[in-house]
Amino acid sequence: MGSHGSEAGAEAGSSFLSDKSAKVFVAGHGGLVGSAVQRRLVSLGFTNLLVRRRSELDLTSQPAVDAFFLLERPRYVILAAAKVGGIVANSALPADFIADNLLIQTNVVRAAHLAGSPIPESALLSGPLEPTNQWYAVAKIAGVKLCQAFRLQHGLDAVSAMPTNLYGPRDNFHPDHSHVLPALLRRFHLAKLAAAPRVVVWGSGAPLREFLHVDDLADALVFLMDRYSDLDHVNVGSGAEISIRDLAEMVRDVVGFRGEIVWDASKPDGTPRKLMDSSKIAAMGWKPRIALRDGLVETYKWYVENAAADHHSQSQSQSQP
Repeated sequence: MGSHGSEAGAEAGSSFLSDKSAKVFVAGHGGLVGSAVQRRLVSLGFTNLLVRRRSELDLTSQPAVDAFFLLERPRYVILAAAKVGGIVANSALPADFIADNLLIQTNVVRAAHLAGSPIPESALLSGPLEPTNQWYAVAKIAGVKLCQAFRLQHGLDAVSAMPTNLYGPRDNFHPDHSHVLPALLRRFHLAKLAAAPRVVVWGSGAPLREFLHVDDLADALVFLMDRYSDLDHVNVGSGAEISIRDLAEMVRDVVGFRGEIVWDASKPDGTPRKLMDSSKIAAMGWKPRIALRDGLVETYKWYVENAAADHHSQSQSQSQP
């Protein structure tokens, strides 16, 4: 969810990209999406970025968020903070996922309005409410409607961006909390280190999925902040599909694992196809730049340099009697 301009924002006719000295609050700058947004803004020459660690600002606390906005009064806010996780985490902590995400969105949107700041722009996951993801999805759909309500009632220039499946540096590689792509990278990497003869992957490999590098999402968010203003949300996807089987083969090649892939067809495949219609943002002139294989190479390099050692140690300790 997001906005460019506000009730007390930049002068009429100015754009986000022409306002690079303005104070921009990037909420969630330490995560996958927020860190990519921060990198993109720095590369574009923004000079007054405002960030806070979770230990410094608890976005689930309304008094803390209100005080922060009244003190700092950022002109623009990009909300990339959220409680996220994979299937295991969503299933185990449904109350936490819906409650924390509703609190974060409501507190930030409300405080931005009261402080005279615009509504933030955020990467929102939406779509059919699958049982394993429904608590997160309900909270994020509510966030989209919250932005629309503030636009209709208070005239705030609020927009929402909904990305497809994301990946990239600073992704979550936890064995229980990660999504399919970082999970595959981790499993093939550990199998390579252990010289394992095979890696078992759930399902038939037939389902089709779409992936977008997080740096492309950051570029799209900046694009929308500068050029888009309407009630409806905007899908942000790559427009390219790949089967889980082909994805696993690509990951195996990128990692350098030489064993075989065994498909466990007794496990569920999930939804056969998930492809976003991103024709709206494409018609506005935006398109992704990072090919999936190139993005995987970069992501795997980041994983090896930043997280792989810890995961290898955990794997060894768990395998000991």
